[in-house]
Amino acid sequence: MNRLLQRHPSLPYVAPFAAFVVLLVLAPRLPVEPRVEGILRVSLLLAVLWVFSPLVIEWRAPNWLFSILLGVGVFLLWIAPDVIFPTWRGHWLFSNGLTGRAEGTMPVDGRSDPVVLVLRAARAVVLVPIIEESFWRGWLPRWIDNMDDFRKVPLGAYSTLAFWVTAALFAVEHGSMWDVGLVAGLAYNWWMRRTKSLGDLMLTHAVTNACLSAYVLIEGRWEYW
Repeated sequence: MNRLLQRHPSLPYVAPFAAFVVLLVLAPRLPVEPRVEGILRVSLLLAVLWVFSPLVIEWRAPNWLFSILLGVGVFLLWIAPDVIFPTWRGHWLFSNGLTGRAEGTMPVDGRSDPVVLVLRAARAVVLVPIIEESFWRGWLPRWIDNMDDFRKVPLGAYSTLAFWVTAALFAVEHGSMWDVGLVAGLAYNWWMRRTKSLGDLMLTHAVTNACLSAYVLIEGRWEYW
């Protein structure tokens, strides 16, 4: 494994994200109940992280206080359009054949199952920030700037082109919520440029997702999940 990672240094950053995307597409189509699906997703993602990525996950967040505050701020920006303008998400810009619709992926029969809800929240708050920040802030912008050896580009030191391309692709990933996805991507990219700390970005993203998960559970806004 060490030899494989030496030959392909992008794997620790890309493999977990690739597994995340594949499961995002395939897991809901499996003929299993939501509880089994949730256990399967979490187990597989943990396994991929354990095998490929333990050395690139940064657990320290030197700027933890502002990282938490920024995470809360991104959450507020995420829900603001729908709170201020209740019909916002129904506009053709956000509900069409290209972006899809804001319907969420949580099955109805899983919304009252505490195990399913805990697994979904754990995935959103713990796994997704590690997987996505490793890919979107730890690897992709650096790879854009130096495709021959992204490791020569320090964390957070990437170019304006990489900054905007990463933010745009991060927006695309979020489908019908591409507008707030773009805002979040810009905020996260800015904070990465300021801190140069992947740990801080993982914390910020975790706080955003924790607030969003609480909002979903309290208000029943399943479209955010």
